[in-house]
Amino acid sequence: MEAVTVIPSALGVRQPGWADGSGVARFLRHSGAIAAVELDKLLRDPTEILTRAIQPSLWLIVFGEVFTRTRAIPTGSLSYLDFMAPGVLAQSVLFTAIFYGIAVIWERDLGIVHKLLVSPASRESLVFGKALAAGLRALTQAVFIVLLALILGVHVRHSAGSLGGVALVVMLGGALFSTFSFVIACLVKTRERFMGIGQVLTMPLFFASNAIYPLSMMPAWLARVARFNPLTYLVSALRSLMLAGGPASSSIATDVGVLASVFVLLLLMGARLYPGIAR
Repeated sequence: MEAVTVIPSALGVRQPGWADGSGVARFLRHSGAIAAVELDKLLRDPTEILTRAIQPSLWLIVFGEVFTRTRAIPTGSLSYLDFMAPGVLAQSVLFTAIFYGIAVIWERDLGIVHKLLVSPASRESLVFGKALAAGLRALTQAVFIVLLALILGVHVRHSAGSLGGVALVVMLGGALFSTFSFVIACLVKTRERFMGIGQVLTMPLFFASNAIYPLSMMPAWLARVARFNPLTYLVSALRSLMLAGGPASSSIATDVGVLASVFVLLLLMGARLYPGIAR
């Protein structure tokens, strides 16, 4: 609750329109204020980073090492551990972001949502600020997983351009799935329903993607479903950026374009639905 008190001073006074330069600056300032409040929660409890790193670590250390030895999944010139590392990173982004929306329900129960809705910030900047914070949270997970992958011998590209691209794609993926979670929270409005839907969605999104096996191994119907799964494009982008010669199901431009388009669509949906969560 203490962190919320910094919002009014940071948001400033609303003025008509934000399409001009001053409006864009206001939009970014408001979004930054919301993101700072969200990140302050993480700084108060940094153990969340470590606890959320356990599951992807087990996937890499146990699942990845075992299937590398069995050679049961065709991955071309890459070892299975190399092939799997970007998929595990994408999985971590998904699992971290998909339950982000429950915080919105908590904020409604505590009365914080009402304070945000009467603030000078636009609905878009409120949702974008939360998405930005979720992307930065996902980035902290990415640092841990990339370091673990290097320790395990994964052939990660070391160039600044590749690592910077990975960081940007991870943030975009975190923002996308957190906004998806945000939309679900605005629709269901209760913690129990939200947790149930979140648990139902995570596994299908993960397994109906190219995270742990190539699309060529899937039955035709599942491969078609995977083409409509944003996680597939997140994994493909990470493989292109992380690994030298990493097999990608589409071009990096297509991957980023799809992720950005879905994020913008979800951002607009979230901004439209956000006032309804307070009722």
